Amino acid sequence: MKRLAVFAALVLVLAAGAGRLSAQFRPDQLAERPAQEEFLLTAEIVASEPIGEGVTKPYKLTLRKDGVELKAAWKNPSGEQLGFLEGWQYEIAAYRLDKLIGLNMVPPAVEREFGGKRGALVLWAENKYSLLKIVEQGIRIPEEAVERTEKMKWLTRAWDCLIANEDRTQQNILYTEDWRTIIFDHSRAFRSTREFTERLMFGRNGLKMSSQGTPWLFRRLPRWFVDKLRALTFEDIQAAVGPTLKDKEIRSLIARRKLLLDEIELMIKEQGEDKVLY
Repeated sequence: MKRLAVFAALVLVLAAGAGRLSAQFRPDQLAERPAQEEFLLTAEIVASEPIGEGVTKPYKLTLRKDGVELKAAWKNPSGEQLGFLEGWQYEIAAYRLDKLIGLNMVPPAVEREFGGKRGALVLWAENKYSLLKIVEQGIRIPEEAVERTEKMKWLTRAWDCLIANEDRTQQNILYTEDWRTIIFDHSRAFRSTREFTERLMFGRNGLKMSSQGTPWLFRRLPRWFVDKLRALTFEDIQAAVGPTLKDKEIRSLIARRKLLLDEIELMIKEQGEDKVLY
């Protein structure tokens, strides 16, 4: 019970700490991931309510175990909805791939039955702002946090390129009070059609463009992330994500990995390594 109480304090207070700029949690918080996953899998569901946002009709669940109470989001979209292919299992695949790469920006997610249906249960990420709120309300990012948030914006774009996430919105990019970045909602990721293996979501030839027709770029990326990409194999991914991704979806991810590395190498050739990697 003591360990769970400590765990609850850690996940509810996303404080600044040592480690990579990308880390959503401190190293001691990351060590609690097994406990977080176990809690999501085994805690009693004591309350539920529709979130009221999103086309996938998610629920906000209240979980309780050994005196600890936490919130989580549950969703189970499957098949085509409003012209998009949806899959709740991709929420879990994104979290497992996040752990494999060391991105540390995606909240824990597990498979959990609710209302007699299988779906993804995602730990509710405490936050202060969404990017949508920042834009709509004209909230100013503090001077000392501008560089960090810019770098995390570019890293998020590179991540979405790798997993072919075609539905990154301002609403599902969150910031903690100390301006750490949290990203969620990956049910429209891991595309495997030809379109998503020949072009990236972002970049100079990206599928996504600004309203002016200019590409959304990822200008600088952490060296550790690029090193992880270079070492990533089909077998690594398969072992990490298990049945949440089909072999075709993993092969498509490997194809995008090459496209992403090719674009990064071109950036390095044009600008110099120190201008691209940090």
